[in-house]
Amino acid sequence: MLILPSMKNGLRIAFLVLIVSGCATQKTTENAIENTVSLDTISISASYKTPYQPTETHFLDLLHTKLEVSFNWEKQYLNGRAELLFIPWFYPTNKLILDAKGFDIHVIALQNKEGVKELEYDYDGLEIAIELDKEYTRKDTFKLYIEYTAKPNELKHGGSEAITSDKGLYFIDPLNEDPEKPSQIWTQGETESSSCWFPTIDIPSEKMTQEISITVRDKYLTLSNGELIYQTENGDGTRTDVWAMKKPHAPYLAMMAIGEFSVIEDSWRDSIAVNYYVEKEYKPYAMEIFGKTPEMLECFSTVLGVNYPWVKYHQIVVRDYVSGAMENTSAVIHGGFVQQTAREMIDEDSEDIISHELFHHWFGDLVTCESWSNLPLNESFATYGEYIWREHKYNRETADYHLQEMLKDYIYESESSQEDMIRYYFDDKEEMFDSHSYAKGGRILHMLRKEVGEDAFYASLQHYLIKHAYQTVEIHDLRIAFEEITGRDLNWFFNQWFLSSGHPDLLITYKYVDSTKTQKIVVEQKQTREETPVYRLSLQVDLYVSGKIQRESILITERYNEFSFTVSQQPDLVNVDAEKMLLCVKNDKKSIREWAFQYQNAPLYFDRYEAIETLGKVARKDSLAAATVLSALDDSFWRIRELAINNIETLIPSHESQIKTKLITIASSDKNTSVRAKAIGLLVDEFKGEDLKELFINGTKDSSYYVLEESLIALTELDNSLGLEHCKQFENEKHDGVLETICYIYSSYGDDSHNAFFVSSAGQIKGYTRISYINDYEYYLAGERSLEVVNQGVDIIKGIGIDGGNKYVSMFAKQALENIENEYKKRQHDLNKKLSKSSETASELEIQNMRKEQEQLKQTISNISKAYDEVVNSLK
Repeated sequence: MLILPSMKNGLRIAFLVLIVSGCATQKTTENAIENTVSLDTISISASYKTPYQPTETHFLDLLHTKLEVSFNWEKQYLNGRAELLFIPWFYPTNKLILDAKGFDIHVIALQNKEGVKELEYDYDGLEIAIELDKEYTRKDTFKLYIEYTAKPNELKHGGSEAITSDKGLYFIDPLNEDPEKPSQIWTQGETESSSCWFPTIDIPSEKMTQEISITVRDKYLTLSNGELIYQTENGDGTRTDVWAMKKPHAPYLAMMAIGEFSVIEDSWRDSIAVNYYVEKEYKPYAMEIFGKTPEMLECFSTVLGVNYPWVKYHQIVVRDYVSGAMENTSAVIHGGFVQQTAREMIDEDSEDIISHELFHHWFGDLVTCESWSNLPLNESFATYGEYIWREHKYNRETADYHLQEMLKDYIYESESSQEDMIRYYFDDKEEMFDSHSYAKGGRILHMLRKEVGEDAFYASLQHYLIKHAYQTVEIHDLRIAFEEITGRDLNWFFNQWFLSSGHPDLLITYKYVDSTKTQKIVVEQKQTREETPVYRLSLQVDLYVSGKIQRESILITERYNEFSFTVSQQPDLVNVDAEKMLLCVKNDKKSIREWAFQYQNAPLYFDRYEAIETLGKVARKDSLAAATVLSALDDSFWRIRELAINNIETLIPSHESQIKTKLITIASSDKNTSVRAKAIGLLVDEFKGEDLKELFINGTKDSSYYVLEESLIALTELDNSLGLEHCKQFENEKHDGVLETICYIYSSYGDDSHNAFFVSSAGQIKGYTRISYINDYEYYLAGERSLEVVNQGVDIIKGIGIDGGNKYVSMFAKQALENIENEYKKRQHDLNKKLSKSSETASELEIQNMRKEQEQLKQTISNISKAYDEVVNSLK
């Protein structure tokens, strides 16, 4: 499962984003510059006020599921027949409990040699308690037949930030009423929603084989797990496709998708089908979107020493998906955002998402976490799979940048919550889908790789996968696999990183003693939370002496740790954690000279990033820091160039001409579109002038949407009327970022005439971009607008709030309506005061007009209030 991806650079979303880089951010002192992140009050769960969540007890084992399904598109029902093959787990039993959410149960019967025998059962709408005909032992198998109707839209819906709905089965535009949407059916099983469309034992520790017969209209294609074994034309305009999954997997990985798709056929090693299902208009771009998949299959199969274990690998893109993507075994579902044109892919693509879901087919599908408490065994690995792919396909620098983004995600979350990675105490399993399970876990696996070494890391993973293939695991299984390969006791590593919360908070200081030619390093662990351990940290230290690098190893085990090294002269730099692998926050006290030397000489992306981020804070006061930051504008890696742009604002007074000239060059010709856009943004903020107009106009012609969006904003800020004129040229663009940018501009500079654009774009902007749209529309409506425009806008925001299909979008709609209502109540109050004061001095006509406006305002406020109430009710 991949959580919805980060918002694009062009989005102006009302989310607070904490920017934390490398292992730290910076502050300054008189004698040194410190890399630091402070830890404030943090909420924790280690007090275990939440309930213990054990692995589910197994009474029976579900061996095989055979389904026959058809659909009532009008009512959005699934008509199902299920044959389920069971065997008692160990103890004899004459009872069975199945998960089945929101069904109409028609028949439950036992199938055996004697025929079919109906069984007694109790059903509470969520579970079926079935009385078997006799007691069965672990040597007996028995088969149940269940005929049922699944009615997902009649379920009480839940969901989370990661998976916004849990009704399991989704009908998209089933009556073909929306010309902008295709009619589709698709499923989402994780966490425990497969039981919304077929009866099962809906827990991650169950494994089953399956066969699904799907009857649909002839025009629709189907996709499910395993292989398509045959198709039958039914003679009535329908067809039945039969998909068989012959290797066991967890029920939450079962899937089906139905709709009209273009299918692009690809393969791996000429024997594994690798197909891509997209909407017709994206067929020309499918190979550019998904075409690296065979190479990813080869990469992962090779590094893991375990070939891709399933019969095919297909990927399908669906509309209105409730998450980012899902690793359904051999048939991955992606959200609509993955469908991109060639132009959109200039700025960003979905490579990380594709590699994430593919890596799950080893970690999550082949070997599955036995409980949601152990979810990092699925998600941490899939997240680290993104790193492995980047490292293989591109270089370590590109991979390390991604590793840094993982750290940012986790550190941001850790400021408000620090949890054990393997959590047995939580209120809701959905809580496990957080930056701990994903980002922190990916970083921990990277540290484990550095701890045991490259060969041992991959040999251990191979052993783990082979030993537990088609089984479920807990965290100790991973530890034992590594111990069996390396011969080492790794309890200490797993205890401090997987079974404890928090992270190291390090203070690193240096002292050179010339008389003894000794370089001293002191590393202090400053973390103070009771639940955070004193860590054992094995690090590499590089000492740069006389043009050579002297590498030393240190082992940190105490709160206070001092190390001494004999050197020929004072080092130019002491680089602690030379591999930059440690998950931590740190105060790394180096001088400006040392940070500058690190930027120029240390080899890694992290080295340069830390140096520029730190020096940027003092560049205004120090010429060496300023020169180093300015030199980073020519760095070989785009993210460092972008960071340098972020840090040169304070240098503009002293380097105005140099910086302006350089930014114009970057905005015109940098190879990276994000860097070009960043340069345009700083130019308009700091160097407003007519000489920039042509640059910004040219930017609106750029092939990059990032550059186009930033150029439209810059041009409008420089020349309002010219910017608005250029915006009009792009009102028909089918790109969320461009549409949202125009909304942003119109919200600040538009008049009543621009409301038509807000109205027309309401149905075009999708997903989380609608939050930006709502915020922009709110700001626009709070301006000097006619009440007719306000009422129209309120109706649109209400519609998005009710029908947006996402509770977070609805919450923003609710808040926007409340803010608009408060704004117009204030105006009503001001008008009432004005009317009261003017009763003796104003003419009768003026008073009549004010009273008319007062009545109109009252009606508008009433409309806003009603709209607000309707959205609130839709959220219940």
